[in-house]
Amino acid sequence: MSDVSPALTVAADGDIRVVTLNRPDRLNGVSEELHRRLSEVWRELADDPKARAVVLTGAGRAFSAGGDFDHLVRHHQDPELRERSIRLDRVIQTEMIRFPLPVIAAVNGPAVGLGCSLALGCDLVLMAEDAYLADPHVSVGLVAGDGGVTLWPLLTSLLRVKEYLFTGDRIPAATAVGLGLANRTVPPGELMAEALALAHRLAAQPAEALRATKAALAMVVEQVSRGGMEAALLAERSTMTSPDHIRVVGELAARTHRRPAASGKD
Repeated sequence: MSDVSPALTVAADGDIRVVTLNRPDRLNGVSEELHRRLSEVWRELADDPKARAVVLTGAGRAFSAGGDFDHLVRHHQDPELRERSIRLDRVIQTEMIRFPLPVIAAVNGPAVGLGCSLALGCDLVLMAEDAYLADPHVSVGLVAGDGGVTLWPLLTSLLRVKEYLFTGDRIPAATAVGLGLANRTVPPGELMAEALALAHRLAAQPAEALRATKAALAMVVEQVSRGGMEAALLAERSTMTSPDHIRVVGELAARTHRRPAASGKD
């Protein structure tokens, strides 16, 4: 399969499609281009007649460190960008929930902010032993609108959801498994091999039964999460221009320009 954008690549391994977040120099921080591609790729893969399962991972040493700070700063003065970002967040969440094929997250490093939401939006989550999850939206002055409110209460207890969304604390891989936010940990050097092996195993399952089971589960997710998703997205849009968010992101962006890095959100 040919790549549409260098920020997100799609490669074939037989009937498996490997989707890679590909901005390793920015820890796969989500730029406007990557954000757009994340909203498009699920429909493209659903239309691929030869695809049977998907592995989602990140290039380099991170899964995704969240939103690119330069992209976040632009939101402060650009209302059209704010509206577009919220629309794309809604599309990404909805498309991943409704996507007909099984998706395995191979979390090879930090999965932060939107990166964390992308990982937890997959059907199965394998994490390198040294990887971690975190959703620091609140810590940077934003509402956790791109997945935290939608997904986390379906995966772990509400008390744990509140603890980690309110504080933004890191969740090491082993702890994530214990909380129900990941299926298992894998030695870093074996992560992709195990993710691909699992993907091929799922691809060999009876396709109609697997798809119908996933579709039924998707209905449960949508029924439970729709109201929370919309409330969180609208609240996130409002906090994109809050004084706290502008201050924190400005400080972090200035620090980032002194050393290559990405943020904890998009």
